[in-house]
Amino acid sequence: MNASVAIQTLPEAKNDEELIRIVDLVIDYIKSTGLNYYVGPFETAIEGDYDELMDIIKECQHIAIRAGAPSVAAYIKVTYRPEGEVLTIEKKVTKHHQ
Repeated sequence: MNASVAIQTLPEAKNDEELIRIVDLVIDYIKSTGLNYYVGPFETAIEGDYDELMDIIKECQHIAIRAGAPSVAAYIKVTYRPEGEVLTIEKKVTKHHQ
């Protein structure tokens, strides 16, 4: 695992229920990738190969649009270490959730 990303998908929506519905579809897609992920209140962190993660970020935007959002914005954070491992989600947060 040479990369981790955090993505906050912000679809345009007519109300909170619609916003949550679209974001839930994006999260369902992230879950379906089989990669390690962590859903937080503002963003979802995902670990894996850099190129695969970039494809996932792109698909998250497409999912929001296909779900009916007329536009979508995203805040993305990336940690990339081409020649080694990045810190895992577990190492970063486990001690705070016990």
